Amino acid sequence: MNEIIYIFKSGRLARKDNTIYFENDGERKFIPVENTKEIHIFGEITLNKDVLEFLSQKEIILHFYNYYEYYVGSFYPREHYNSGYITVSQARHYLDTNLRVSLAKKFVFGSISNMEKVVRYYNNRGVNLENILANLRNLKDNLDSIVDIPTLLALEGKSREIYYDSFNEILKDSQFFMDKRTRRPPKDSINALISFGNSLMYTTILSQIYKTHLDPRIGYLHESNFRSFSLNLDVSEIFKPIIVDRVIFSLVNRGVIGVDFFDKRLNGIYLSENGAKEFVKAFDERLNSTISHKTLGRNVSYRTLIRLELYKIEKHIIGENVYEPFISEW
Repeated sequence: MNEIIYIFKSGRLARKDNTIYFENDGERKFIPVENTKEIHIFGEITLNKDVLEFLSQKEIILHFYNYYEYYVGSFYPREHYNSGYITVSQARHYLDTNLRVSLAKKFVFGSISNMEKVVRYYNNRGVNLENILANLRNLKDNLDSIVDIPTLLALEGKSREIYYDSFNEILKDSQFFMDKRTRRPPKDSINALISFGNSLMYTTILSQIYKTHLDPRIGYLHESNFRSFSLNLDVSEIFKPIIVDRVIFSLVNRGVIGVDFFDKRLNGIYLSENGAKEFVKAFDERLNSTISHKTLGRNVSYRTLIRLELYKIEKHIIGENVYEPFISEW
């Protein structure tokens, strides 16, 4: 099983012969490189080229987060599944407006549909969210008439605004009340949870893209401009409601995370180290949990499901199958 390593402490990442270790306060913790595919670094670390060369050989991706837990970048080893045909096909779907809008709509359709699933789940359990469901449905009905990316992005933003109105009804702890979505910095605890969870979602999908022929720099809903990666942002829209948001609801409603798991830094509110550890633990559990996959006829984890979604996109851009986004069944 491939391990995901999270480093919260500050220290040094170093190589010794054919392995890697993390050193902190004189203690060394060796990292099982044969089983590790991702390392998420939240602390301040030092490393050298020798380490990066070795990580590249082992195809291990490093994801870096700053002091405020924002994703700042990745060490993305040389791509090992290069395919000129796939890259050209991806670019063609980006440069042709009709092809691009058509594919971008699928991401938004999947995103709104999965928001509906989450809202309906709680509506069926006695939380009255009928108005939110109706508003989301109206937005989804308008998707067909959209012919450009800016209008599509505006609709996607509106859908998320409506969806976030459900959070105050779903969350049982009034201390996690959300007045509005705030970023950089998040102004309250619930916004801190959403920002942290979304960052993890972006890097998780980037790591899965690395295992396909797709180029993460070419997205469709999000512009492929000077940003390093954008395809992972597109695909994240589909999975954030059913992975990130469900983790948040579970952690808050079960009382695993309370307001004492946050720090106030400068003008924002951020998860403390203990809070971040609780979140990544629940996030990993969610990714490793399984669901029954109708097409394959067997159970697959959410992490595998993300990879399968990427394969579907690959097949779409080479004309093998029309892409349809994953829609949760509950």
